[in-house]
Amino acid sequence: MDKIAVTGATGFVGAYLCRALISKGFFVNAIDNNLRGKADRLPENSDKIKFYLADVRNKNSLLDAFKGCESIFHLAAVNGTENFYNRPDLVLDVGIKGMFAVVEAAIETGVKNLIVASSAEGYQTPKIIPTPEDIELYLPNSTNPRYSYGGSKIASELIAMNIGKKHFNKVQIFRPHNVYGPDMGWKHVIPQFIIRILDEIKNKDKNKNSIKIDIKGDGEETRSFCYIDDIVNGILTMNELGSNREIYNIGNDSEIKIKDLIKLISKHMGVEITINNLESMEGSTLRRCPNIEKIKKLGYSPEIDLNTGLKKSIDYIKENVI
Repeated sequence: MDKIAVTGATGFVGAYLCRALISKGFFVNAIDNNLRGKADRLPENSDKIKFYLADVRNKNSLLDAFKGCESIFHLAAVNGTENFYNRPDLVLDVGIKGMFAVVEAAIETGVKNLIVASSAEGYQTPKIIPTPEDIELYLPNSTNPRYSYGGSKIASELIAMNIGKKHFNKVQIFRPHNVYGPDMGWKHVIPQFIIRILDEIKNKDKNKNSIKIDIKGDGEETRSFCYIDDIVNGILTMNELGSNREIYNIGNDSEIKIKDLIKLISKHMGVEITINNLESMEGSTLRRCPNIEKIKKLGYSPEIDLNTGLKKSIDYIKENVI
């Protein structure tokens, strides 16, 4: 049985990935310090997973977890727009120190394959929509804390591709785009909108026909949301069929305006809303949509449509928050 290590294993994507790997017969060494993750996301009473409480920035804490592993999936990071603005020091520390530590520990323990999670944030405001993998990555302004995350991911790609070039049989990078789904945490756009609407419904004035929801920006900004199961399927497809030293967008190539997203969420929740537009945050990207033709050639295709995914997400939050 092949053994695989996953960093960031108790995070949203990491936990789903761990479960998928186990279902395919792999043994998983799951690594996290639970700074933002939740240990109960991982399977209980399974003989195919071992949890290591470790800080990804500390190479020595990773050595035991990496020993005997064929591959490392490095997903550990501090994500969430709120964190980009409020904790850029931590975002950079975990992103860059963590990448160096993972590569060094993997080399020292003889790991053969390195798979690294990057981010669509590296594109910032791309010149081409849908955005292909070969467009330039860039840092618009080093004084804006928002770019702490995108900057750390650009650095991670450089570290993986250049330091890892002569040490691993295979290095792959994937750039996920706007992942969502049940149990993703509360500091992301879809769960934030759902929770706000639930709160407004609870406190709604019976004499008013609709509730008011604040959004930052004019709502014309677009994103392409991809359900978590499709993201994980994309990662596994890339790993199995993709090439060495390649970068793959993983996501959905269907765009939606933020104002239409919140209207769709409110429709699923059976309530009318009035949108109140606030000033957008500095550095916010107006459009984001991946070109996924490269990974489609490997057989990948997102299967969960936004309506279905939103319903699953709303149901989860209703069951676990209310």
